[in-house]
Amino acid sequence: MLFLFRRCRFRSRSSCCVRWYWKYGVSYRDLAEMVQECGVEVDPSTVFSWVQRHAPEIAKRVRQYQGYRSGSWRVDETYMRAGERWRYLFRAVDKHGQLTDFMLSDHRSTRAAYRFLQKALMTMRDYPPSSITTDGLASYPKAIRAYNARGYSRNDVEHRTPKYPNNVIEADLGAPGCLIRPMCGFRRMRTARTTHKGCE
Repeated sequence: MLFLFRRCRFRSRSSCCVRWYWKYGVSYRDLAEMVQECGVEVDPSTVFSWVQRHAPEIAKRVRQYQGYRSGSWRVDETYMRAGERWRYLFRAVDKHGQLTDFMLSDHRSTRAAYRFLQKALMTMRDYPPSSITTDGLASYPKAIRAYNARGYSRNDVEHRTPKYPNNVIEADLGAPGCLIRPMCGFRRMRTARTTHKGCE
């Protein structure tokens, strides 16, 4: 991935900062101090610009190597702070806990759930789901029925709401929080989306 940083003055340091931020949930200020111990003076805002610049491209290149996903999906949502408001982070994983897709939204409505399903199914069009397990949110059944009615896939997607199979994604929702906590949220929605592209 070093070729993505070819225009950076400190290629090895910048690539390490971006990777450490997504991997370990370290704040930008802490990363700047860590790089300073290696002999390079870096401002926290510079580390922030590296993450924002390279996250979409790295996510795009890594996506093609993620491989097979199970046809049994678990979908859930959580809250996060972005732009001085609480937003909703929709996430989908397969039964093995591997991420399928995510989406940030202002609302938790049927329309938002349908948009997320469209996005996730477009991303994983080579591995379409046979069933989707959700919690009791009323938006999901309507969104899945609308998806089936439009005939995007050859077989209808089954909607399930058992309690325990969704524990896979309930436990996985803590991972984004570990990255968000050092930053105390995001100031803008665009920053939140770009950062999550890399960490997810």
